[in-house]
Amino acid sequence: MSSQHALPEELKERLGLLSQPKAVWAVAFACVISFMGLGLVDPILPAIADQLHATKSQVSLLFTSYNLVTGVAMLITGVVSSRLGVKWTLLTGILFIIVFAGLGGTANTVGGIVGYRAGWGLGNALFIATALSAIVGLSTSGTAKAIILYEAALGLGISVGPLLGGELGSISWRGPFFGVAGLMVVGFLFITFMLPSIPKPKKRGSIADPFKALSYPALFTLGIVALLYNFGFFTLMAYSPYVMHLDEHGLGYVFFGWGIMLAFTSVFVAPKIQARLSVVSSISIMLTLFAIDLGVMAIGTVAGSPTTVIVAVIVAGIFLGINNTLITTAVMQAAPVERSTASAAYSFMRFLGGAISPWLAGKLSEWYSAETPFYFGALMVLIGVAVLIVRRRHMQDIQVDAH
Repeated sequence: MSSQHALPEELKERLGLLSQPKAVWAVAFACVISFMGLGLVDPILPAIADQLHATKSQVSLLFTSYNLVTGVAMLITGVVSSRLGVKWTLLTGILFIIVFAGLGGTANTVGGIVGYRAGWGLGNALFIATALSAIVGLSTSGTAKAIILYEAALGLGISVGPLLGGELGSISWRGPFFGVAGLMVVGFLFITFMLPSIPKPKKRGSIADPFKALSYPALFTLGIVALLYNFGFFTLMAYSPYVMHLDEHGLGYVFFGWGIMLAFTSVFVAPKIQARLSVVSSISIMLTLFAIDLGVMAIGTVAGSPTTVIVAVIVAGIFLGINNTLITTAVMQAAPVERSTASAAYSFMRFLGGAISPWLAGKLSEWYSAETPFYFGALMVLIGVAVLIVRRRHMQDIQVDAH
C-alpha cells in the first residue's frame, strides 16, 4: 500500500479510476447489488397496491419504513463497525438484507412487507455506510475517484434494479424480493472471499460521534440540503410509477433509463463540473434543474401526458447523478472526522427526508390532486438550494480534488 502512495502523481492519474485492488471491486460489486434493492420494487408498486387492495400512501410505507430505519440505524454503524471491523459489519448487513428481503417475498399484507422492509433497512444501513468508507479507504486512486466509483456502483444498481424488478415483477410481485435475496447471497460470497480482514480502528466509535460531526457547519448544511432534496428524489422514486400508467415491464425500462443517466453522469460529467465550478454553485445548479424537472412532471400529470412524465423521469437521472457525486465528495471533506462517521451523520439526515416524503407524496395526491406531490417535491428541493446559498460561507473550506 505504501509503495502505491509513493507513486508520482502523473502515474497515479494514469492508473485512474479502474486500477483498483480486488477488495475494492468486491465491495463495489456488493454495492451494485445492494442498490438494486432500492429500485427493484419501483415497477411493482402499482401491482402491490392493486393485488393487496392498498392505497398509494399505504404502499409508499415500503419506502418509509426502509428509509426511516436506515437513517436511524446510521447512528450506530460507527459503533458496530469499530467493534466488529469493516468486513464483519458488511457481512452482517448483507445477511440482514438476505433474510428480510426473502421474508418480504413471503408476506401476504402490506403491513407485513412494510415490517420486513424495516429489517431490510437495518441491513442496508450497516452495509452502505461501511461500504463507502471501505471503498475510499482501500482505493489507490484518491478520495474523489473512489467516490466516483461508489456513485457508479449506486447508479448501476439503481438502473439495473428496476429492469430486473420489472422482469421478475411481471411474473409475480414477490419475485423482486426473492431476487434481491438471491443476489445478495452472491455479494456475501464476494465479500467473504475477496475482502481481506481490515484492522479495527484503535478508537471505538460512540453513538454520539455522528451528532458531534453534525456540529461542524459544513456537514450540517449538506445534511439539511440532502434532507430537503430527498423530498424530490423519493417523490420521483415512490410516486411517479402511479402516473406513468405503465405495466411492470414498462416501469422497469423507464427507471433503467433513469439509472443509466444517473450512472453515466456521476462518473463522466460530475468530475468535469467539479473541476470548473465551486461546490455551492455546482450543487445549486443541479438541484435547481432537478426542481424544474419535477415541475415538468407535474405539468405532464395535469395535461394527462404520461410521455412527458416518462421523459422527465429519465432526464432527472442526469441532474441527480451529477449532484450525488458532488455532494458525497463534499461530505467526505466537510468535517475533520472519520469518513465513516461523516457518512453516517450525513446519511442519517438524508434518509429522514426519504422516510417522510414517500408517504407524504401519496397523501398529497389523495388530499389534493395527482400533480401536487411533484410541485411539493420541487418546492422542497428549491428550499434546499436556498439553504445552501444562505450558508455558503460554511462551505468555503471544502477543497474538492477533481482528480
